[in-house]
Amino acid sequence: MKAVIGISNWSQTRDELRVLAKKIDAGKRLPEADYQLNFPSPVELLAELPPKRLQILRELKSAGALSVYALAKRLGRNYSNVHGDIQRLLALGLVEKNAAGQVLMPFDDIVVQVDASLMAAA
Repeated sequence: MKAVIGISNWSQTRDELRVLAKKIDAGKRLPEADYQLNFPSPVELLAELPPKRLQILRELKSAGALSVYALAKRLGRNYSNVHGDIQRLLALGLVEKNAAGQVLMPFDDIVVQVDASLMAAA
């Protein structure tokens, strides 16, 4: 499973949810889906996922589960800054904690999709 991050306005999201709800109401079995995380604008996407948070995701993907302390050391960053970034990534659903309290990136891959026509809105 992968995480797909993108930009979507509310009316587009609402329409997609209505289609999905109709399928569920009709009793159709839904296929396994990727994790979707959408932001209303490129500005908000970049505010929530600046380069340092993306670096955390890359490190967790390559290293596997780590304590926040070990992650901060590997990245050469201050523990409290990494801890704050991890808290936000947890809230966004992009990282998880295991039973030992280590953080991990639970996806096979993370894809960021940005439609070029939406960049004009930034």
